[in-house]
Amino acid sequence: MSGLRWPATLRARIFLILFVGLAVAYALSFTVLSIERYLTAKELMLGTLENDVATSIAVLDQLPAGERPRFVGRLGRGNYQFVLGEGVPGVPDTSRHGAEIAARIEAAIGHRFPLSLETIPGDVQRLQAHLSLSDGSPLTIDIMPRGVMPVADWLPYVFIVQMALLMLCAWYAVRQATRPLGRLAVAAETLDPNRRGPALDETGPSEVAHAAAAFNAMRERIAHYLEERVQILAAISHDLQTPITRMRLRADMADDTPERDKLVRDLAEIERLVQDGIAYARSAHSSGEKATRIDLSSFIDSIAYDYQDIGKAVQVSGVVSGTVATKPHALRRILANFVDNALKYAGSAEISVVRGDDGRTVIAVLDRGPGIPDDRLEAAMKPFFRLEGSRNRETGGAGLGLAIAQQLAASIGGTVRLCNRPGGGLAAEIVLT
Repeated sequence: MSGLRWPATLRARIFLILFVGLAVAYALSFTVLSIERYLTAKELMLGTLENDVATSIAVLDQLPAGERPRFVGRLGRGNYQFVLGEGVPGVPDTSRHGAEIAARIEAAIGHRFPLSLETIPGDVQRLQAHLSLSDGSPLTIDIMPRGVMPVADWLPYVFIVQMALLMLCAWYAVRQATRPLGRLAVAAETLDPNRRGPALDETGPSEVAHAAAAFNAMRERIAHYLEERVQILAAISHDLQTPITRMRLRADMADDTPERDKLVRDLAEIERLVQDGIAYARSAHSSGEKATRIDLSSFIDSIAYDYQDIGKAVQVSGVVSGTVATKPHALRRILANFVDNALKYAGSAEISVVRGDDGRTVIAVLDRGPGIPDDRLEAAMKPFFRLEGSRNRETGGAGLGLAIAQQLAASIGGTVRLCNRPGGGLAAEIVLT
């Protein structure tokens, strides 16, 4: 049998610690009260025996033998009775409780009457103390010791209510302690410096407010760092355009030689890299374009027709209908990037639109090209990432196309995702909410 496993979640661990601790404390309190109740009942019984029995024995000892039967019944109580005579045969009692009762009675009567204590066999605990009065007459004290006072019938229900209250309080305390951690975890998982979302609520206990404020400050620092990095990229790319232009003019003025042709090609490649850098930097910032509602069918058809007019194999699959609120120019740039990639690596592209019941619209560009290894799909979305195998300098650019598409998708409230198609090929999707 395997041992008990420690709960995996912090909420369950804190709840278990609080509940077990409170339950143990409650059980200890209940035990202490029960012991105190037992000791009180015991002391009450012994005190009654000590005082009343001594008085009753003294009265019986002073009465004539013929008068004693008239008073013996009146002197008894609920837990003891007096019997004139030897009583019922029993066995000597050697228990600690019996010795304590005998000692208390002997002390009360001043040790004037030798006393012996016996246990009477039976289902109920019963003791008999035997002694002889001054005239030699035997007297028996029939004692029925009382245990702890009986528990009230309603007490178990009170106990159940108290335990339920303990569970409720423990659950509430755990919820108050762990809910801010859950909000912080969700905020960390959805952290996107490129998309301005609501700041984490900084209300609540001081520790929670401090953690939320620290997280918000961290998010701002990350966003500022990324913005600064993009600005540096834009500045460098922009400043490079001037010397590149001068170099190109000088190359154009040079003699027509193979070295000149190589230089022109290199300059053209450098110029493409600079333009990609500027495009990426611009995509990281809002272009100021306002969102408008467009007809999807006309929008997708216009993109396909533009490519078909220049002889490219771009088709629209399925029936496209409905409208969507978005930034048309940004969305067109994203889909154009997807289509250009599909044409480069597969020679053809297919555009499909799926509208989900949850209100999301998925626009996918499908191809039957070589695809991307599954373990590199996420890395393909990063800036300057290039697959050397099929997407090299001859067929690809600086590795900023998908990164630009992702930046633009974030600016219109969408997300970009890539997945390999069954049977080969790639599906590049933008999800609009």
